[in-house]
Amino acid sequence: MSKRNSQTAKSAARERLRAEREREAKRAKVRRQIIVAASVVGVLAAAGGIGYAVVQANKPGYWEAAKNDKLVKPANASGENGTTVVVGKDSAKKTLVMYEDPRCPACAQFEQTVGSTVDKDVKDGKYKIQYVGATFIDNNVPGEGSKNALSALGAALNVSPEAFLEYKTALYSTKYHPDETEDKFKDDAYLIKVANTVDALKDNKQFQTAVKKGTYDKWALVMSEKFDSDGGKYDFQGTPTLVMDGKKVTGSDGKSAPMSVQDYTKAVDAALKG
Repeated sequence: MSKRNSQTAKSAARERLRAEREREAKRAKVRRQIIVAASVVGVLAAAGGIGYAVVQANKPGYWEAAKNDKLVKPANASGENGTTVVVGKDSAKKTLVMYEDPRCPACAQFEQTVGSTVDKDVKDGKYKIQYVGATFIDNNVPGEGSKNALSALGAALNVSPEAFLEYKTALYSTKYHPDETEDKFKDDAYLIKVANTVDALKDNKQFQTAVKKGTYDKWALVMSEKFDSDGGKYDFQGTPTLVMDGKKVTGSDGKSAPMSVQDYTKAVDAALKG
C-alpha cells in the first residue's frame, strides 16, 4: 500500500469515528432530555398527588359539612328547631324527658328491660315522654352510627309518633342493637332493614328516601347540640338519663337511671308526686 493510500484510509477511519461519536453524543443528549423530562413529570405528579392529598385531608367530613345543610324538621316535632319530640296523651300532666344515644349499650339494656313499662305508662296517660337524642358515642368510639340512626329516627318521626317509638324499640332490641364498637348504624341499608320490622315503616319509600338522602341529618346534629346543652345543665354522667320537673330520676344508687322495672316504677312514682 502506498503512503498516500495509507493516509487516505486513516483519514476516512477518523471521519467515520468522528461521525459515530457525534451520533452517540446526540443519542446521549436525547436520553438525558427524556430522563430529565420524565423526572420533572414525576416530581409534578408527586407534587400534585401531595397537593390532592392535602386538599382531601382539609376537606370537611360529611357530617361536618352537614352542619351547613338546610334544617328540615320532622313532622310531629315542635320547637324552634324541631327538637322537641313529645309523645303521649295531652291529658298527662307531667313529662319524663329521656336522653339516649342510639349506639348506647346501657340505653339498649334499659329499653329491653323497662321499655314495655314505659310504653304502657304512656298509653295509660300516666305521663308523656320527651325524647332527646345524643351522638357522643360517635366521638368516643369513634364512628357515625349515632348520628345516622338519630337521623333515621327523625325520618320515622316524620311518619308518626308511633312509628318513631316502635322504630326506637327495634333499634335497641337484642336482635338488632350492635356492640357499641360495631358501627352498624352508619349503614343506611342496615337501618332500613331494621325499619322493615315496623309496620308503619315497612317498604315505606318516603322513609327510605329520607334515610338514604340524609334529609334529617342536620336535624340530628341540632338535636345532639340540645343534648350537650342540657347535659351541662343537669351534669349528665352518661345515657340513659331521665329528668322530670328539672330533676334527674335515678335508681337506688342516686346517680344512674333505674335499670329494673321495680326501681323504675318506684323512681317515676316518686317524681310524679314531687
